[in-house]
Amino acid sequence: MLNGRKSLVTVFAAAAIVTSVGALPGGSAQANPSIEDVQHRVDRLYRAAEQASERYNQIHVQLTQMRGDVHSLQADQARQERRTEKARQVVADSIVQQYEGDSLSAVGQAVVSKDPTEFVSQLTTMSAFNSMQASQYSSFLTEAKALQIRKEATSSQLEKVAALEKQAAEDKATVDKNLAAAKGLLDKMKDDARERMLAASRSSSDVSTVSVPVSGRAAAAVRYAMAQVGKAYVYGAAGPSAFDCSGLTMAAWGSAGVGLPHSSSAQYGSGTHISESQLQPGDLVFYYSPISHVGMYIGNGMIVNAENPSSGIRVTGLHTMPYVGAVRPG
Repeated sequence: MLNGRKSLVTVFAAAAIVTSVGALPGGSAQANPSIEDVQHRVDRLYRAAEQASERYNQIHVQLTQMRGDVHSLQADQARQERRTEKARQVVADSIVQQYEGDSLSAVGQAVVSKDPTEFVSQLTTMSAFNSMQASQYSSFLTEAKALQIRKEATSSQLEKVAALEKQAAEDKATVDKNLAAAKGLLDKMKDDARERMLAASRSSSDVSTVSVPVSGRAAAAVRYAMAQVGKAYVYGAAGPSAFDCSGLTMAAWGSAGVGLPHSSSAQYGSGTHISESQLQPGDLVFYYSPISHVGMYIGNGMIVNAENPSSGIRVTGLHTMPYVGAVRPG
């Protein structure tokens, strides 16, 4: 099994990277690509990686719920095992009382068998029960059937958990390779050209000019998010020194006492949906289809968001990305 959030920083689904980006060009013809060309390719790699990262964030949310379900199923199964054993013991004691002396050895196997299926198999070879024993036997069969249903439910849930964990684990190496490719493109550029490109990517509106007329819990969330401007973007991170997109909004609203899941798609379903004309500071705004990016509206047509590894956390326009909708948490 994956070790919780530690694995989340590096484990993403690879399909989007392979489909959206494809093989990176190489050879002498690409030895000195333009800044614009490199920026375009790096942005595509980061965009695909974020899509994959947010899908894994959603898987993590699902796994948390599923592991809780497994725990409940296992506890229910344990309770049913105790009920089944109690019913089995009643039947076994009744049989012992029916036999005397050497005849007791004929039922020895049935009496000591703890497995419900084996117990039933042994009893079917014995003589008919009296009416009281038949009733006890019927009660045991009911409990045994209930136990089998619970075992199957637990096993099915464990298989689903294992399948999701396997999916995430198998994607890790492929995604790491593609993210390394983005870094490799930058490393091939001269230091000054690379710095100009990164500086352009990091540029944003002057935070001090952004009006944020807001109060209450939304004010606390906005203040937290704005205080993170300039910090790093790291896949799977939720502070305090780095964030991904849903990690930033989760931490910001968490500071205001409102719990959100660490997934942009899950956050889209976590509050009241509002129209663009109803936007107020603190509202969450979502991008791309399927949803794979989230930011926080701060007023005046601006948002604060954890954008990508080049840009980090910055303030930008509401419509700098394909807008999908908005949600008001709390």
